[in-house]
Amino acid sequence: MEYIVLNNGVKCPVIGIGTFMLSPAEAENSVREALKMGYSLVDTANAYVNERAVGRGMKASGVSREDIFLSTKLWPSEYENENAVDETLERLGVDYVDLLYIHQPAGNWLAGYRQLEKAYKEGKAKAIGISNFEGKYIEELETKWEIAPQFIQVEAHPYFTQQELRKTLDKYGIKLMSWYPLGHGDKSLQNEPVFAKLAEKYGKTPVQVILRWHTQMGFAVIPGSKNVDHIKDNLDILDFTLTDEEMAEIAKLDKGVRYYHRTDEQLIQFAGWRPSFELKSMPAHS
Repeated sequence: MEYIVLNNGVKCPVIGIGTFMLSPAEAENSVREALKMGYSLVDTANAYVNERAVGRGMKASGVSREDIFLSTKLWPSEYENENAVDETLERLGVDYVDLLYIHQPAGNWLAGYRQLEKAYKEGKAKAIGISNFEGKYIEELETKWEIAPQFIQVEAHPYFTQQELRKTLDKYGIKLMSWYPLGHGDKSLQNEPVFAKLAEKYGKTPVQVILRWHTQMGFAVIPGSKNVDHIKDNLDILDFTLTDEEMAEIAKLDKGVRYYHRTDEQLIQFAGWRPSFELKSMPAHS
């Protein structure tokens, strides 16, 4: 495995398993199988409503807790819940998380960030982060944080490399974790001729080349899948290295265009929505 060193000295694997849009049963299976095949970074969130399943998958994998880098996110409706962090840890079945984010710049997000800082000081989070804080939101947070975040999780891929945001990140040594790393179901990115050419050269698939691009950009990347074969293929990217010339060729694809466009109305909706957390005990057949 390759690692990113965070601005507080913590090491994070460059590739992990994401659990967005996975049902509890799917998340449990994907996490268990991913950890057994050599993954160590696992990403979830309050809003995914599968934290308990992720915890079960971790336990069932047989991999020891200290060998897993576990990342989760507080949802906006939890920002003012003073027990939010402890309740998140309880759902996951752990004493600490390796990385704790606030998920959206919605509601009283500063209260949420203060929860992260408190969790960090208490050892309940080894690193803290912000998710979807771009533009004016990270600029405002920059004036208010006591502890600078270690990570930001945002949309990033060769069509949208977050050039402007990375100027701020570089100032503080904040690392980027990519979501929609492959273009969110739109095959046009994967079908770019440059990836077909590089895939043939290295004996890989276009998807593997794109994931390798992320890691060589210095990003952590968390492709999610319920397909165990895809999970295995996604990990198989660390035995080749794209040249500087190839990275420059891929850079020409940057359109500065994202797939996901969040509105102010959605932020209001996010603040008012509460996840229906998975029950403590699941039926035996689940």
